[in-house]
Amino acid sequence: MSLQLTGIHHLTAITANAPGNLRFYTRTLGLRLVKKTVNQDDTSAYHLFYADAVATPGTDLTFFDWPVGRERRGTNSIVRTSLRVASPESLAWWKQYLSGETVATGEIGDIGGYPSLDFEDPEGQRLRLVSDGGKGDSHPWVQSPVPIEHQIRGLGPIVISVPDITNTETVLTRVMNMRKARDYASPDGQGQVHVFEMGEGGPAAELHVAVQPGLAPARQGAGAVHHVAFRAPDQEILHQWTARLAEFRLPSSGEVERYYFRSLYFREPNGILFEIATDGPGFTADEPLETLGERLALPPFLEPKRAAIEAGLKPLA
Repeated sequence: MSLQLTGIHHLTAITANAPGNLRFYTRTLGLRLVKKTVNQDDTSAYHLFYADAVATPGTDLTFFDWPVGRERRGTNSIVRTSLRVASPESLAWWKQYLSGETVATGEIGDIGGYPSLDFEDPEGQRLRLVSDGGKGDSHPWVQSPVPIEHQIRGLGPIVISVPDITNTETVLTRVMNMRKARDYASPDGQGQVHVFEMGEGGPAAELHVAVQPGLAPARQGAGAVHHVAFRAPDQEILHQWTARLAEFRLPSSGEVERYYFRSLYFREPNGILFEIATDGPGFTADEPLETLGERLALPPFLEPKRAAIEAGLKPLA
């Protein structure tokens, strides 16, 4: 069998308001803050990880906190992040609940084969709740303000926008071994969306590619997505992906030790940043599961700089 990615690992976006971001994703969306750390390449910035109760790979929505202006929307970018819930009934609950939290939503409808509900966070981060039919494991967070049966179960399909799919499709199918699954019309009326699946497929293992040649290129800022990461089960499989990218002469970062997982970064032909990340060792590498996210966690190579790093960070409360 060919080398396979097993799904979406995490997605990293940008906020310019870490305290507001923390409030929205934990108090409004009911996710658990599972790691409060810093961007390892820019220790002046928080890196906040939100996930399910046990920080399962594939449930992580993460944010860099940078003092930047708003994103300029456009193509050559990741344009919407899906979050899975268990049922269409959960979507109806969320629509009513978000309205009560003064969060505007679209209408519930079929998008790309899944019952869906679009909305945005306070900085314009474009989100979509999709029903996955309750398939697979879930790990609800008992301290979440959201009822267990309606909690977010993990990441769903990630939507990227490109002006031309030709070279991107070649990388997705020939290099990354994804399978072309289906097409649908973009709900905003701007082009076709092509669905690629990996591993066992399904909403936790799909990348949706919108072809939108009429849009100008995006410029990253608050409300934008920085990169999307795909799952590799372990370090040995990651080594195989590193060799595969080299075989296809696709430039990459080489493997990077992130302590909680090991990563490999590269850009697809339209400039969107992709990452392949290992499932382990996970966020309990330096904190007990019971107290994840309660203190500033630093990987060992940054620990000697803790005092200076903490002094440079603004309070989250």
